[in-house]
Amino acid sequence: MLHRIVGIETEFGCFVRDPSLGKPEEVVERIKDQAFRDRRWGLIDRYARDAFFEPAEAGGFLINGGRLYIDVVGSHLEYATPECLSLKDVVAYDRAGQRLLLQLLDELGWRESVSFHNNNVDHYGGHTFGCHENYSLSPETHPYGRELAPLVPFLVTRQIFAGAGRVGGHRLTSDPRRMVRDLSRHRVDYAFLDQIYGVEPDPTIEFQLSQRADHILYVASGRVRFSRALINPKWDSFQDASHAPRLHILFGESNLSEYAEHLKIGTTALVLDLLEEGLAPQELEMAHPIRTLREISRDPSWHWLARLEDGRTIRAVDVQRRYLEAAQRFRGEDAETDHLLEEWEAVLDALERDPLELADRLDWVAKYRMVDLYRQTEGLDWNDQALHSLDLEYHNIDPEQGLYYAVAETEGMRRILGSDAEIEAALLHGPGGTRAQARARLVQSLRSLPIRDYLIEWDGITVGAKRALIFDDPFETYDRQVDRFLSLLK
Repeated sequence: MLHRIVGIETEFGCFVRDPSLGKPEEVVERIKDQAFRDRRWGLIDRYARDAFFEPAEAGGFLINGGRLYIDVVGSHLEYATPECLSLKDVVAYDRAGQRLLLQLLDELGWRESVSFHNNNVDHYGGHTFGCHENYSLSPETHPYGRELAPLVPFLVTRQIFAGAGRVGGHRLTSDPRRMVRDLSRHRVDYAFLDQIYGVEPDPTIEFQLSQRADHILYVASGRVRFSRALINPKWDSFQDASHAPRLHILFGESNLSEYAEHLKIGTTALVLDLLEEGLAPQELEMAHPIRTLREISRDPSWHWLARLEDGRTIRAVDVQRRYLEAAQRFRGEDAETDHLLEEWEAVLDALERDPLELADRLDWVAKYRMVDLYRQTEGLDWNDQALHSLDLEYHNIDPEQGLYYAVAETEGMRRILGSDAEIEAALLHGPGGTRAQARARLVQSLRSLPIRDYLIEWDGITVGAKRALIFDDPFETYDRQVDRFLSLLK
């Protein structure tokens, strides 16, 4: 069991194969409407949650306590899981978002014409979009997310097992013309722009661990679109009722592999436990964290070396081992933690022996083997556009079309969930043990009531001018309070 609340936000790419349906931004708008107006998978926002990024009716909260909405920057669909307290819940509720999108496509009859991809880069347009992680922090230990420096070496090196893998690379240039064209379509970016740069393909890179490393500029930044960082400081919500700091990790990638996602979230949570106890490894400060991030991702030898501030050189695997050794103090707390520690060690051992042993567990390895086999069979160069297409289709979330699922069926991919029934349950119900359970119950009940004046947030709900219920403790389920609140509405 996790010691903190965890959630994942996924920005989905949308590929429209039938031009008669309209542009992708029109298609995702119709899919969003299908979710909230036609089949009522949740309640659409009646009021703007954010003046720039989430205007009224851009999306809403779902019957499982999560959110589905259109991010106006890029006009893409984004799904945020509800708050979870176990690693299995994180995986199940993340997959539930994918299952919802497929369900909506079925309802519209668009399954063969539209596909969603949880990839994180546009090979051709030079764009990147994220899979962000959220972790609650102790306000006593980390007031508003400060003092997180010991986390940076871990985040820079965890891509050796958490990376989604990528064919090719991008490099940032001083030519801003493409970016200016983007700004003309998304004027909201002018308010959040630090610098102007261009993006172009880098033909010197064949394959790398990370889809996003080429686009990260800073260790920490309060802005997200053109000032991408490892960490984006956040507060808990619009109302900030719980006064809880929230760690928002921008440098993350979407994992199709349940195993890789489980390892990514679990190890990060353990490192945060170490930070809050003052036991995180010291003397691992990197001389150039962002440069090292790219160098590790792009290293074709898979030696993955990092230079530290004190001049020493250390392997990324050994950086991870330092964190693993420190985290052994948590062994025996519960079965989930013990299993996580064992798998962390097993993966690091295999990465040292031969990373290709992990093709049944890690996305970047599974993708590399799939693409390289095709490349050799067809006699293609790594820069061939066909390999970019394979890369994209690996991330197609449709089990009947996506290449990840083809690999899983033919080669076998280790799962964390016992069956798809756990995903179906996560689509219909909120997770236990957190305030998301209360939010899910309220959304489910309000769907059947003739109430239109409401405001739903992560930390509370307001109906009309006088009735409000605040969830100031994210670890509370608020069962009795929800019962009473609903009784007043009927």
